[in-house]
Amino acid sequence: MADWLLRFLKGALIGTGFILPGVSGGTLAAVFGLYERIISFIAHITKNFIKNTLFFIPVGLGGLVGMFLVARPLSFFLENFETQVLWGFIGCIIGSLPLLWKEAGKNGRKKRHCVILAATAIIGFCLLYAAKNFIEVQVPLNFVTWILSGFFIALGVLVPGLSPSNFLVYFGMYKPMVDGFKSVDLTVLVPIFLGFAVCLFSLSAFMDMLFRKAYAGLFHFVVGIVIASTFMIVPVNYNYLTAGAFACVLALAVGTALGFWMSKLEEKYKTLI
Repeated sequence: MADWLLRFLKGALIGTGFILPGVSGGTLAAVFGLYERIISFIAHITKNFIKNTLFFIPVGLGGLVGMFLVARPLSFFLENFETQVLWGFIGCIIGSLPLLWKEAGKNGRKKRHCVILAATAIIGFCLLYAAKNFIEVQVPLNFVTWILSGFFIALGVLVPGLSPSNFLVYFGMYKPMVDGFKSVDLTVLVPIFLGFAVCLFSLSAFMDMLFRKAYAGLFHFVVGIVIASTFMIVPVNYNYLTAGAFACVLALAVGTALGFWMSKLEEKYKTLI
């Protein structure tokens, strides 16, 4: 039961990552130790189908909870306490980084892998920063563009560190998407899930092949992207001289403790899954 609830909680946080700007669902999946298994399952859907399906049921249910039920309160807290919410997510990632580092080196670690990590973190941060500050595009809202948004959301699963919500903000589709989740608008949700499925099933085999052929290099690349995307969501436009700064520190501490606790549970139950 503890393992089931842990996977449900991880799924809920990953689902939240799909709709929280600056956060990548794939990054959170990697942080929580689920990324590689998700990619492998989708790439080889018939292999151990029942076992994998039972494993991912709580993850999927949690993801739906994260996207639908959290959409309304998340919208409220982001509107009123955005800085504190983001610091909580940053803490969660920080608390999970030791396990992520350990996983990256489980098949060996060489100097070139550390170079890959550092270069990815620096270049990834520069690219994400440039995209955030210099790209501004408006697109019409229709069935085709919602399919494309679902495609972007799936890329956020396949490519850790890629925040699909950021792209949707750039395109002027983010608020309508959140409103669609809150109101369960099928004209928005159906094409989004269609685009999500098409992207996930068409590209997952390629990502799985990369993991099998270059695990250490690719996983250090993932860690670099996690670090870059984490720096990207650090709130900078906030007056930390106000009383709200204490809430930021508290959110960071609670998030770090939560991430560390989940990492320990991940290690504890890994031999069982």
